[in-house]
Amino acid sequence: MKKFYSAMVEMLTKGESFAVATLFDKTGSAPRSDGAKMLVREKGPIIGTIGGGRLEAEAIELSKKMITQRKTVIQKFDLTGKDAAESDMICGGKGEILIDFIDANDVKNIEIYSEAVRIMETRGKAWLVTILGQTPGEYDRQQCLVKPDKTMIGRVVCDQKLLGELINGPAKITLHSEVFDNRRFLVEPLREGGTVYIFGAGHVSQKIAPLSEGVGFRTVVLDDRVEYANRERFPIPIEVRVIEDFTKLPDLGIDDESYLIIVTRGHMFDKDVLAQVLRSGAGYIGMIGSRIKRELTYKDLMEHGFTEEELSRVYSPIGTAILAETPEELGISIVGELIKVRAERYKIAN
Repeated sequence: MKKFYSAMVEMLTKGESFAVATLFDKTGSAPRSDGAKMLVREKGPIIGTIGGGRLEAEAIELSKKMITQRKTVIQKFDLTGKDAAESDMICGGKGEILIDFIDANDVKNIEIYSEAVRIMETRGKAWLVTILGQTPGEYDRQQCLVKPDKTMIGRVVCDQKLLGELINGPAKITLHSEVFDNRRFLVEPLREGGTVYIFGAGHVSQKIAPLSEGVGFRTVVLDDRVEYANRERFPIPIEVRVIEDFTKLPDLGIDDESYLIIVTRGHMFDKDVLAQVLRSGAGYIGMIGSRIKRELTYKDLMEHGFTEEELSRVYSPIGTAILAETPEELGISIVGELIKVRAERYKIAN
């Protein structure tokens, strides 16, 4: 999301207006989770996605129309079975999309989004609040960025007590929508949830992935077996990638907001993955297996030039100590550890 807001700032700096489509109030199997965003330009490439298919195509068309009309609107959607198939979904879904016109001539926009980028770069916290007051045929739009100390970037006419209650409610961790006095409030936390890469698409991964996605991580599952890494086993919005093999991973753009879970189908594959990601700069690396397996793996890697200090970063055996045995229990244990590590990193940064 930091890259998304950075792209917004770059365009605003160049004097280019655009529209941002944000998916929210989703029910059913809509193609992406609440908060999925797509930046649409009058001319030029689209940045981001809200799931593809007819839903995205119509959102792009409406976004370009709103750029021309310089308006912000909310579009409802109700995807049928046919529409769902076009978007690579198992069943349909309902929800709304905010099509938000971002005016390059409004200096408050560049102030708000520049601060959003700075907050994400420093792992800070803030909430982007969009207030829509309905008038016949369109919406009056206000927007601001609220920090934990209640200081504000931008201007809104709003009861401050209400604003405080909104950012301390469900919107602390997920995009949240409320209606008060015929005005719609969209409150979106600006906080990098991080990306979880799960190496291996077995039974444990099947339990980890939906839990990981559900607590705010973008989740990507990788395997070299198409019969395991497929949409039937891992529904949208979980990303699934079939790779050639585990000995040569694709470029994943791993950084300190990446959380790596190594749960392949065998000891040798786990070692191959670990050797490739150990120096990647990932914020978390966890590997499943017993302590005996871990020591054998570490011994081998040290013979190939890795150090004890590097290996000490690995969480292995993986997961919090809840005596987990079943795939379901292991999934909870592993995602619990991810939540703990992420929370500790944000606590240190703030």
